[in-house]
Amino acid sequence: MTEDRPTRRNSSLALERLRILVDQLAMDGVRQLPTERDLSEQIGVGRRAVRRALEVLETEGFIWRRQGAGTFIGSKPSEGEQQLSKLPEMSNMLEVMEVRLRLEPALAQLAAIRATPKDIVQMRHVADKVGEADDMDGRELWDGALHRAIAKAAGNTLFLALFDVVDRMRQNDSWRHVREALRTRETVSQYKAQHSDIVDAIERHDPVSAERLMRQHLLALQERLLFQTSENAGNE
Repeated sequence: MTEDRPTRRNSSLALERLRILVDQLAMDGVRQLPTERDLSEQIGVGRRAVRRALEVLETEGFIWRRQGAGTFIGSKPSEGEQQLSKLPEMSNMLEVMEVRLRLEPALAQLAAIRATPKDIVQMRHVADKVGEADDMDGRELWDGALHRAIAKAAGNTLFLALFDVVDRMRQNDSWRHVREALRTRETVSQYKAQHSDIVDAIERHDPVSAERLMRQHLLALQERLLFQTSENAGNE
């Protein structure tokens, strides 16, 4: 009993100091805590006391831990959110294109039926931004915004949520080099014309043409992706 008292005092001290540290890091926008060893050195208590204090903070919902990844500030994401975050590791760009080919033509079709004049103005504005962008990052940003504007104009909340999941995967940093390789001067000009044709069909409220044109646009992207993938494989 006597030997355990200092540990309890150290644990209380660790908890007090960790509360302050977690608050400071959260205010600074930091999302992950240092390792237990680093925390032990930083706040001046033993690792056992740090571990006990972290257990209390986790129980209170101030932090959460994932085996092999570390300790994070904030509430633990739901199981669904964790699965979504792992999707880029479990999937690939070709799978993303397969899903886009089945999802986005349907969204363009619905957008042609439901888009308002305000939606069309927004699409035109964003399409112009895609054409004006003078770097890969800007074109990628506005291209995604245009496709989302079309998805939003479709007027289906569930479809939009599915689009956002797929788009989040498409924008994953680990695939950035692949996406950038697909955008040459020639393809940028081609995609710009295709975007304009899609928006024209939506503005005419022509769902058949909107669906067909979106499919052709995505098939062109898929063809480039297949070519790039096979080229990379041949260089390895």
